[in-house]
Formats: sequence, C-alpha cells, structure tokens
Amino acid sequence: MRFGAYFLLSEKGDLSGTEYAMEKSIRVLVANRPRLMREVILNTFADQPDIEIVGEVEDESSILEVVNKTLPNFVVIALERPGERPEICDDLLHIYPNIRVIAVAPANNSIVYYWASLDIHSSNIEASEEGVLNALRSKLVKSGIN
Repeated sequence: MRFGAYFLLSEKGDLSGTEYAMEKSIRVLVANRPRLMREVILNTFADQPDIEIVGEVEDESSILEVVNKTLPNFVVIALERPGERPEICDDLLHIYPNIRVIAVAPANNSIVYYWASLDIHSSNIEASEEGVLNALRSKLVKSGIN
C-alpha cells in the first residue's frame, strides 16, 4: 500500500520534521493518440510542480509494459468511443488497482476518470485543463495514493 505524504529524510536517514515533499508527487504516464493530443497534455502538465511525467506511450499495445516499468499514479489515455470504457482501462485497473485512468475524448469535448475499488468506477470531469488538474490532485489526495 502507498501512502499520501512524503517526509524528507536527513542525510542520517531520519525524518526531518514534518515537511512534506510536494514536488513531483503525482506520477503520470501519457498514452494518448494522436500526437497532437499527447503534446497538449504534456504541455498542460509541464509547469506543474507536483506532477512528474514518467513516460509517454505512442502505441496502446505497450501501455501495460510501460506502466510496469514506471509505476505511475495516473495514466492518461484516448477515449475513442465516448460512453464505452476503453478495454485498456479494464486491463490496467485489474492488474494495477491503485492506478487512476483519465480518458480524453477531444472530438466530443469530454474527459472521463476511471478508478477501481471492488469494481471499476468512472466519473465525468470538466473538459478543461483545470478539470484534469483538479482530478489529478483531489482524487489522489482523497484516496491516499502516491
């Protein structure tokens, strides 16, 4: 199980007070097609001090392999058929139940957020830069995931 706060360790390896290391605490894998959509998402996250892009995937067939190597908190994917949960979402959440998936459908101006508990859930979020950033931050904090 992962916990929601990082404590800074001193050179001796002990906790140095109650400071939290907020910088780069949200790990994101961007696996969107087309390339333009990936670039927009990467640019959205680039200036966020608490978000680290751990990888970029062009081909959906390599998402599981890259997730296994990078262990992100979130995977951003393309939502090609709004109203239908992408198959890769099921695969990811069954293998990595702590991961959160954000599916972006730019043609329909919609974004869906998926997560797993005893089942796979989804929730529509605001289709904007602010909507995605709020989902990354609020859901991560509420779930206690890093």
